[in-house]
Amino acid sequence: MPDRPPHVVIVVVNLPAERDRRVIRQCRALEEAGYRVTVICPRGSGDPGVLPGTERTAVRPFRQPFAGSGVLSFAAEFAWALVAVTGRLLALMLRTRVDAVQTCNPPDVFWIVGLLLRAAGRPFVFDHHDLSPELYECKTDRPRRGVLRLLRIFEKLSWRCASAVIATNQSYRDLAISRGGCDPDRVVVVRNGPTLAEVGGPPGTSPPAARQNPAPRQNPAHRPASAWRGSTPPQTIVYLGVINEQDRVDLAVLAAERLVELRGDADWRLVVAGDGECLPPLRRLTEDRGLTDVVRFTGWLEPDQVNSLLHSASIALQPDPPTRMAELSTMAKTVEYLGRGLPVVAVDLLETRRTAGAAASYVPTGSPDELAAELDRLLDDPDRRAGMRDIARRRFADQLAWDHQARSYIDLWNRLIRPDTPGNQPPTPTPIGDTSALTT
Repeated sequence: MPDRPPHVVIVVVNLPAERDRRVIRQCRALEEAGYRVTVICPRGSGDPGVLPGTERTAVRPFRQPFAGSGVLSFAAEFAWALVAVTGRLLALMLRTRVDAVQTCNPPDVFWIVGLLLRAAGRPFVFDHHDLSPELYECKTDRPRRGVLRLLRIFEKLSWRCASAVIATNQSYRDLAISRGGCDPDRVVVVRNGPTLAEVGGPPGTSPPAARQNPAPRQNPAHRPASAWRGSTPPQTIVYLGVINEQDRVDLAVLAAERLVELRGDADWRLVVAGDGECLPPLRRLTEDRGLTDVVRFTGWLEPDQVNSLLHSASIALQPDPPTRMAELSTMAKTVEYLGRGLPVVAVDLLETRRTAGAAASYVPTGSPDELAAELDRLLDDPDRRAGMRDIARRRFADQLAWDHQARSYIDLWNRLIRPDTPGNQPPTPTPIGDTSALTT
């Protein structure tokens, strides 16, 4: 009788798994490597038995009745998530063998599950998506010292109770070692981003002609959209991603207002693609500022819609301000942009530079005036955009694509569950984009 494939359970609670593309890619990589996978997550709009985007990953959803803002709402939400996940996991373990569990933060409460698994001699992997203490500071005008201390304790326990830690970039790995006291051999960098196939064309493919040969700059006087009938359409500036308080997408809308003052609204449009708690007030801001002719909202997009939008755009925008959270984090949208060869205008942040290098143009603070001025310069410089586009595609194809990250991810699982398989030795960490190569 053939051996049963090892069974890995992945826990994600900050959104339904069908909307978490990183988790979907991880499940597909595990399936292709011969693992059986189950995902425990909040119930989404549907009720899929198999995770969309995978072949056979089972979904065990739970209802999340607690949602809102404020410390008490988050505490109730996270406490319920711990209870619901533990219940689903125990029920699963009673019915079938579970060889290992991976939990994705936030929140950092599943170290309790980790303790139980480690006591049972089974691996527990902590996939570190966000810096919860820094995220709390970003979302709160006056962080409470007691809450911040508790978040740091939970974060450290999540690191220390794990058999292995997956860090999404080098800064997170460094923190797991320095702030969390983890053994460096237990911390592996697995970055986030699409596969080569997902970006819709081989690296180096020429972008659409409208992006290579934009219309010359027009007189900065208002021209209605109907004026473009029969002529070159406006160039698209795009923001793609979550629209929550810490993302500061309002700065992108205010930059659009400044850009109208600099060059009019004849030859460009801003498209904001995504969803989040700040989308309704952002729509109101756009209406109040009289920007509905130049700013368009798409809401949440499916992968093929994302691909189509990014391939048709000229410039991408990353308005995350210079907080400690943003400084140390890699934004998923940045890698999505680079995969389609999009030049990026971004705030000058450590991990953004490590990711984008010279494929991005950097501003000091991310003020609307700074962003608008840099967008204005790039819209007028197709040759510079073409060079940035080539760098973006090269960095994505050579380093950032999920195809490269999946190997490190599966190597980690093989070492934990299949240690006797030849070649399953601890990998040597190879950080992407050290400070000596920030402009390559």
